[in-house]
Amino acid sequence: MNYRFQHRYARGQIVLLALVFAGIFAVVSTALVGATTSYSRAERTTIAGVQALALAEGALDKAVSQLNQNPSYTGETNTALGNGTFTITVSTVDTSTKRITATGYIPNNVTPIATKTIKANVGVNPYVISFHYGIQSGQGGFLMDNSSTVTGNVFSGGNVIGTSENDIYGDVISSGAMGRVYGIHATGSVYAHRLGRDDTHTTVNQDAYYVTKEDTTVRGTSYPNSPDQPDVALPISDEQIAEWEALAAAGGEATCSGGSYTISSGTVTMGPLKIPCNLTISNSAVVTITGHIWVTGNIVVQNSAKVQMSPSLGATNVAIIADKPTDRINSSKITVANTATFKNSGTAGSFVFLISQNNSAENGGNVAAFNLSNSASALVAYAAHGYIPLANTVSLKEVTAYKIYLQNSANVRYDTGLPNSVFQSGTGGSWSFVPGSYAITQ
Repeated sequence: MNYRFQHRYARGQIVLLALVFAGIFAVVSTALVGATTSYSRAERTTIAGVQALALAEGALDKAVSQLNQNPSYTGETNTALGNGTFTITVSTVDTSTKRITATGYIPNNVTPIATKTIKANVGVNPYVISFHYGIQSGQGGFLMDNSSTVTGNVFSGGNVIGTSENDIYGDVISSGAMGRVYGIHATGSVYAHRLGRDDTHTTVNQDAYYVTKEDTTVRGTSYPNSPDQPDVALPISDEQIAEWEALAAAGGEATCSGGSYTISSGTVTMGPLKIPCNLTISNSAVVTITGHIWVTGNIVVQNSAKVQMSPSLGATNVAIIADKPTDRINSSKITVANTATFKNSGTAGSFVFLISQNNSAENGGNVAAFNLSNSASALVAYAAHGYIPLANTVSLKEVTAYKIYLQNSANVRYDTGLPNSVFQSGTGGSWSFVPGSYAITQ
């Protein structure tokens, strides 16, 4: 073999080896790229699966909330939320049980990367009434002035109006085609047909859902031309209040003097009880409530008086009702003033519910159903047909009324125990999850 041939032979071997190594490299590279792609795809699918499950869980909670506002709610289809959509179906199992199926899709139900479905049964608890908002007003709306604040979500069947970007630490909803929100600073999201006003700035920290918008800063995502939020009923019906009045009357009737039942000193235990006149609790009197109280006139609690729930009530709440059926325009009012205090039973989730049936506001009048001022606290104020103004340093757990006005340094700080408030009796009740019925099907 001559030198030239040997040289060509050696070069051929080198080329052959190079081709072999190139082939190996190509195969390994292809495998690595395939593995990396598969891993990335699997990771995206895993993340999408977690997101879809979160959507389904959120949809399940929404279904329960909607049922508590509208018992005929049957679900919804392809509702957009975040980076996905969800579908809810509600079917009837029996007169007191419904089956909810909630499915979350990422990114949608047409070409989903991930799909998760949760099923659960809900049943009616006749003794539970749910309060989902720190403030809930009817068509009379909700107004804020001075340095007043709300810690909790706000729902209004009318407008929500602030004067100096008053702080609402939560979400804000103004329902219906006339719904409007302006002059507030919401740390959550806002839903309204009209958002903002040219001469009064509005700030929304999260997302905004509206048809039209003016002079508003939205730090999250804006959703123009969004559908209006539906109206919802206030939590306690007149029928429920009438039942509590009947229970109070069944416990006996107090003896009035000069058109009033007055407790100005000492320690008194009462309830269930009907008081067929005005009720005044004042000075150093301590009143322990053991059942519903129905006052067919006005209620005044003032000075250093103390009203407290009996420890025997535990987590079961009772109502103190001002309702004179023959005069709900000028009577049926509640006043809490000066250093009067209210205390629960000592068990978390128990509250003093003050209920006024005054309906002046609903009939176009301006008589206040409540007069709450100074250090009134630790109670829930409810006037489905009336007007509640809150002033000075008053601080409440929740307020529901036809019309609400917060001013000065008034604060409503929603208590997390309120979504499931238990009472001694109930006619409507609330839907809640049936233990053991929760299942993820895919």
